[in-house]
Amino acid sequence: MISLLNSWQFWALLSATFAALTAIFAKIGIENVNSDFATFIRTIVILIAAGGIVFATGHWHALRRPTGD
Repeated sequence: MISLLNSWQFWALLSATFAALTAIFAKIGIENVNSDFATFIRTIVILIAAGGIVFATGHWHALRRPTGD
């Protein structure tokens, strides 16, 4: 699984899949919805997907408080 996450082909395929889903959802799911609300929903989906990628690659870590230097 780790070698798969390091493969550029995997990330290219994942990117193409999400691009296709974005186009499909734009065509079928957002006909009678306010454009601001549609952008909000797409942003939430992207944040969840990005969080999943960060978690899957092991780059997730707790936020640190800024120092007063």
